[in-house]
Order: sequence, then C-alpha cells, then structure tokens
Amino acid sequence: MSELAITLLRLGYLVLLWVFVLSTIGVLRRDLYGTKITARGGPAKKGRTPTPAGGTAALAPPTPARRDAAPTRLVVTEGPLRGTTLPLTTSAILIGRAPSCTLVLDDDYSSSRHARIFPQGTGWFVEDLGSTNGTFLDTTKVERPTPIPPGAHVRIGQSVVELQR
Repeated sequence: MSELAITLLRLGYLVLLWVFVLSTIGVLRRDLYGTKITARGGPAKKGRTPTPAGGTAALAPPTPARRDAAPTRLVVTEGPLRGTTLPLTTSAILIGRAPSCTLVLDDDYSSSRHARIFPQGTGWFVEDLGSTNGTFLDTTKVERPTPIPPGAHVRIGQSVVELQR
C-alpha cells in the first residue's frame, strides 16, 4: 500500500473514533441530566390563545367565583420533577413514564400510563389506569374515578402531585 492510502486510513479511523466518543458523551449527558421539559401546545404569547385560523385572541378574564374556588394548576410537590407546574384546562392530564403522557415522570415506580386527572362537572377527578403500584389520594388507594379536593396529595410512584389555586 502506498503511504497516502495508509495516512487516509489512519485519518478515517481517527474520525470514526471521535464520532463514537462524542456520541457516547451525548448519551451519558442525557442520562445524567434527564430529558428536557418543554411546553406542549401552550399559548403562543402570554395572555393570548391561538385560534383555529392561526391568529390569536385575547383570553377572557376569569370569573371571580372560578378564581377563588376552582384549582388552576397541577403542581408536583415531591419526586424527581418537584416544582413542575401544569395549567389545568378542559382536557385530561395523563401521567406516567411514556413520552406521550402530558406529565412524563422519570420514576421507576410509575407505570407507562399510570393515572389520569380529568375535569368532570365542576370538579377534578383522579383515575388509576391499571398501574402496578397503584395511585393514592392522600392515604387512600384509588380504585375508581375519585374526586380530588384542592390541596389533596395524589401519590404516583415516588412523585406527589397537588391541585392548587
């Protein structure tokens, strides 16, 4: 083999080695720092909400009765995601380890689709979705859809979530 061919093989091997090292560092970094939490489908601007036509419309101010009585957010108070807040809307919140969940838990004790919290009438309910370790409302195991009073603790694996005003 010529000297040029040997030099090119050495350089190719060196580039391949660096690609492997950098990809290994990327995997380790993701394992150490976890996944990024990004807002899913939130309003385009603060105080605005998207309309079907693609524009924005001003949000109606909340009524005083709703602001004082009904919870407006779901807060993780214990566990790896402590401090994470989700706004409560008219749609259900799916909680679990699966990436398709609204609140993705990084918790070995939660199932991929562990529980859901959903509005019904004027209140919020929690429902266990057949999880292995169960869902608890304060100290009571959730067997069927159960209303959640504001301030009650819902334990899902090692995480605790709470409805707050």
